[in-house]
Amino acid sequence: MPQAHILKTFIAGAACAALAACDMPAPIDMPDPAPAPITAPDTPKSASARAYYGQVQTALLSQGLMRTDGGGKDTPFDNRMLADNFIRVALFDEYARESGAFVRQETASKLRRWEVPIIVGIRFGASVPLDKQATDRARIASYLARLSAITGHSMRVDDGVPNFWIYIVSEDEREALGPKIRAALPNLSATDVAGITAMPRSTYCLVYALSEGNSGAYTRAFAVIRAEHPDLLRLSCLHEEIAQGLGLANDSPRARPSIFNDDEEFAMLTDQDELMLRMLYDPSLRPGMTLTQARPIVEALATRLIGGDS
Repeated sequence: MPQAHILKTFIAGAACAALAACDMPAPIDMPDPAPAPITAPDTPKSASARAYYGQVQTALLSQGLMRTDGGGKDTPFDNRMLADNFIRVALFDEYARESGAFVRQETASKLRRWEVPIIVGIRFGASVPLDKQATDRARIASYLARLSAITGHSMRVDDGVPNFWIYIVSEDEREALGPKIRAALPNLSATDVAGITAMPRSTYCLVYALSEGNSGAYTRAFAVIRAEHPDLLRLSCLHEEIAQGLGLANDSPRARPSIFNDDEEFAMLTDQDELMLRMLYDPSLRPGMTLTQARPIVEALATRLIGGDS
């Protein structure tokens, strides 16, 4: 039976099993955003969400968060740190299933990744203006090309036969996604489906990935990005959810520089994140490996990639 892993990335947290989503940190004082022209009709619910997430982005940027530089001299890491961070992000889950629902509880897991080519289908709600659709499509295609070059794994956009769906939808459109979710991931429980359709405001975006049994080999994924997000927050969600949907499902407060960290210091894939993705798709590792099986290989890979301790 297929097994769903939830990768939950919160802009203050992330999840896994194959749940990744974006939730926000503790409440922060958020200044009023500058008014922006509305290029598509809004429902009251969507207009409220757009204003709110505009405030969130402004507040995060005012604190020096959501960096786009990939890390630098202020964020050094060595081979031991890389190996430890990989193990924490790739071989642990932030969420465990209890009584049919996912609860926040970090537990050891198995290594997960795709073995089949990843075919991404992009779906937009009718509320998303055509110019934003074009921008999102170009960004996703460019990012997939980058990820494919990093991992050596085949990835492409093809709306006809996807196994990785990305929905960019408004509040009202997301609430009506139930039939689409069940068609894409038929083994999700009603509780899991409701985790998307009734997604709380604190969850910025998420991705569900599904593997066959306990194989750890992903065969399907379903990501949801809020259409109300301003530009950088929207791009950050795309970077994190797609990358977590590849198999880096957990977050760690020790991972720096990294988007797999609840502190939201980085908005886009970092230098260390690229190395972790290279490690994840290295032929010496394979889906289903336990922590004990993977650790010596991970340590050798980290040393090979950036050298030994200085």
